[in-house]
Amino acid sequence: MEPPPSCFQSSLDFCPECGSVLPPPGPSSTVPCPRCTFALRTVDLEGKAVCSSIQFNQLEAGRGHDPAPHIEGPLVERRCPRCGQEGMAYHTRQMRSADEGQTVFYTCPRCRFQEKEDS
Repeated sequence: MEPPPSCFQSSLDFCPECGSVLPPPGPSSTVPCPRCTFALRTVDLEGKAVCSSIQFNQLEAGRGHDPAPHIEGPLVERRCPRCGQEGMAYHTRQMRSADEGQTVFYTCPRCRFQEKEDS
């Protein structure tokens, strides 16, 4: 009896039954899908190159090197400990219980350094 056709057309990186990402091959003779009962034989992967890359916090065009990006909030006389900019924007929030003071968040308009102060 022939198995039913797969639900997905994909490369060998994905399970053809449920579409999940398959784990990298290990020492066993099969690569099991973590979500369903599908298993790929490792001999089917012979000669296949596996490449991957991860890119975090990709900058938008034109925003990455602004000398003074727009920061919302009023400015106060406070020196940025990172870049020495005089004047930081601030906003407040009630982070702790109501009988304790509010938390003040400061942001440098030049380098975007952030710090908080519990009052």
